[in-house]
Amino acid sequence: MASEIKKRINTGLSLFLILILMFISKIFYLFISFVIFSLAFIEFTKITKKIFFRYPIKQLTANLIFIFYLFSFLLIFIVSLNDIHLKIILFLLLIICAFSDIGGIIFGKFFKGPKLTQISPNKTISGSLGSIIFSVVTSIILMNLIFDTHIYYNIFLGFVISVSVQIGDLFFSYLKRKSNIKNTGNILPGHGGILDRIDGILLGLPVGLILLLIQIYTI
Repeated sequence: MASEIKKRINTGLSLFLILILMFISKIFYLFISFVIFSLAFIEFTKITKKIFFRYPIKQLTANLIFIFYLFSFLLIFIVSLNDIHLKIILFLLLIICAFSDIGGIIFGKFFKGPKLTQISPNKTISGSLGSIIFSVVTSIILMNLIFDTHIYYNIFLGFVISVSVQIGDLFFSYLKRKSNIKNTGNILPGHGGILDRIDGILLGLPVGLILLLIQIYTI
């Protein structure tokens, strides 16, 4: 257990370093974005292949929907290359999403307790609450520093992002359960595949982006 947590911490620190480099270098930013979304799509096709192995049309439809969703993400990241304000917003949201995951891991490991759902046996109610707490606190701090928005809105944003991250996580946990696989890959020690790492972000980031843009442009 200790070695597994150590792996997760080391991988998490490496990902944080990559995030900083992405913010500094446009070329690195674009390259890593392409790599992440490409690997995520490859891992997703492995899941759909196992779930819909008897239904190629359904498999193709699911893959097309997912690649369109990923392409929409990629477009947002490409647009942010020359828009520092959008890039700051994206990185702020990514950090809130990341702390939602961190809170879930810490509270889940420390407090344990009743399971949240049968979809993912490792998810606990305490972990879910930890995710919300960490996300809300991070939102309060960052939003106050960068946008100086009202604390009630910051709490609301952190809460909604955390819930969205958890729903996204549970959705992909359900797909992995249906396909009878534990992790979508093994490229990230302690985390599994790329899709294992960004599953919650795929829902948490767009939801947070919509809420934040509405708030900014209605002030």
